[in-house]
Amino acid sequence: MAECRSALDKLSDNLATADGDVRGAAALDRSLSCHIKDLDITFTGRLADGRIRVQGTVEGPPREKAEIRLMMTGDDLVALVDGDLNFAKAWASGRVRLEAGFRDLLRLRSLL
Repeated sequence: MAECRSALDKLSDNLATADGDVRGAAALDRSLSCHIKDLDITFTGRLADGRIRVQGTVEGPPREKAEIRLMMTGDDLVALVDGDLNFAKAWASGRVRLEAGFRDLLRLRSLL
């Protein structure tokens, strides 16, 4: 769990220092959940001001439906953040699930 939390913090730092289209996509203000399937925990928080702010964790799937929802294994989260796993390929193959409203998906596509 600590390794996943660290990966989310690193992703937040990467988004905060990004520029161009990535920075624009990360500038959303949305509730966010990241369910780690193999650990059966969910990190909850917000994507705001170009950063991911983790506000807590809950056991199992998210209790409330966040505006942006991610689901993957802990190893895949770490691999994505470390650059060892391509997000678009992982998403297309079903290893990573991303759910959001249509407009948010259009903005988030630059992160892919």
